[in-house]
Amino acid sequence: MTYQYITALVMFAFVSSITPGPNNLMLMASGANFGFKRSIPHMLGVSLGFTLMVVLVGAGLVKIFELYPISYILMKILSVGYMLFLAKKIAFAAPPKDTQEPGKPFSFLQAAAFQWVNPKAWVMALGAITLFAASQEFSAIAVVAVVFGLVNFPAIAFWTTLGQQARRWLNSKVRLRAFNYTMAALLIVSLYPVVL
Repeated sequence: MTYQYITALVMFAFVSSITPGPNNLMLMASGANFGFKRSIPHMLGVSLGFTLMVVLVGAGLVKIFELYPISYILMKILSVGYMLFLAKKIAFAAPPKDTQEPGKPFSFLQAAAFQWVNPKAWVMALGAITLFAASQEFSAIAVVAVVFGLVNFPAIAFWTTLGQQARRWLNSKVRLRAFNYTMAALLIVSLYPVVL
């Protein structure tokens, strides 16, 4: 693999990982509501779950979508429905002081499983494999997966840190509620390219 190939792959991984999407918006909300440390399992689940997704998509899942196009449409419908459900949960999340039991951030397994219903993750994985591992050789798929794993974690950590820094401003119920409504709205808006 050439230097230009790796550079292009790193740039693709960085741009697709750092831009707003369901994972980043949910991690920002997690950072704001639970702090960075409590959000680490969520971040690891996103990063490692997505890396595994790239490997499995490259290993043949993309062929299923080619053979049965309806499966991709069904996956898209289920994903959008689940995102709308999550947006509602984010919008109406009670501040920790309002509940007997403080809320909990996503666990590692929840975040890893979430990748399979995240439309942006599907677009990123399919795009990465199509553009950078078209040969479908395992070595090429592994390189794409490893690069995404290495580039993705710092990008999502940035969003979690951004959310944690916003906590200082979110010390009132009104501002926290406005933040949660905004995050829910942005999550819905992030689905626009997928729906179209």
